[in-house]
Amino acid sequence: MNDWLKVCPLEDIPRLGAKVVSTDKADIAVFRNAEDEVFAVDDRCPHKGGQLSQGIVFDRRVSCPLHGMTVHLDSGKAQAPDEGCTHKYRVRVDKGVVFLNLG
Repeated sequence: MNDWLKVCPLEDIPRLGAKVVSTDKADIAVFRNAEDEVFAVDDRCPHKGGQLSQGIVFDRRVSCPLHGMTVHLDSGKAQAPDEGCTHKYRVRVDKGVVFLNLG
């Protein structure tokens, strides 16, 4: 079974920004950082449910737009002293196209 979903060309995700992919399970935020690394997590802050896709991206992290909680994009975990995590998804870039693993 092929669990990889074609999202978009990498250029369609702004640097230091995100694109939201809606699935049956959840809305997933696919992020691109300044180094063109791509990450995907549920588009929901583990603290108050804010849309992480609307947050500020820096390094491999995003800050929640509601209250500033920082979430590590490579793990989905909140940065201490905050606690919690959001679901992380595997992503890959192949020939300039972003793919998301829903499995």
